[in-house]
Amino acid sequence: MGQLTQPSPVKLIIGLLGQNQEILEETRKHLAVLYGKEEEILSAIPFIWTNYYEQEIGTSPVRSFIAYENLIPRMSIVDIKRKTNELENKLCKKGLRPVNIDPGYMTLGQFFLATTKDQRQRVYLGKGIFLEVTLFFKDGNFHPFNWTYRDYQSDKYLTYFLKVRSKLAYQLRNGRPYSQRKARSL
Repeated sequence: MGQLTQPSPVKLIIGLLGQNQEILEETRKHLAVLYGKEEEILSAIPFIWTNYYEQEIGTSPVRSFIAYENLIPRMSIVDIKRKTNELENKLCKKGLRPVNIDPGYMTLGQFFLATTKDQRQRVYLGKGIFLEVTLFFKDGNFHPFNWTYRDYQSDKYLTYFLKVRSKLAYQLRNGRPYSQRKARSL
């Protein structure tokens, strides 16, 4: 029989899809109050993968990701997703969302996204929140599943997630964030 253990804490990563750079910056300020210091940011890039969000967010949305310095317990993703949904509603203008906020977390072996929508590959966690394993790590790279959103398969995203994974590995190994590493002497 296996021993019951607590899993390692995980790295919170939040994806932002917004009308423009300004709404991303405004959203980041709100998120910093909730989740602390930003550790790794993927600067805004054009979101060209689908027109699904066109009605609310417009025809030229931009995508950004933020990884936070503080590690979180895995199950806290439920409350984080609920809180980011509240923030989306708070930022609504004339009933439309100017930004879509997608929280997820990274382990050394996977990247997960939280959602309110049920699908065959998603697991219900509670309080209306499901979790989907979106990417898996193997042979030095992240890899998609057949259900992984196309943008999450792009080189820019995968390169970003590798940077975050490296910082997570450092933090788990050393017990402190990557930003607090000691400089090497020459």
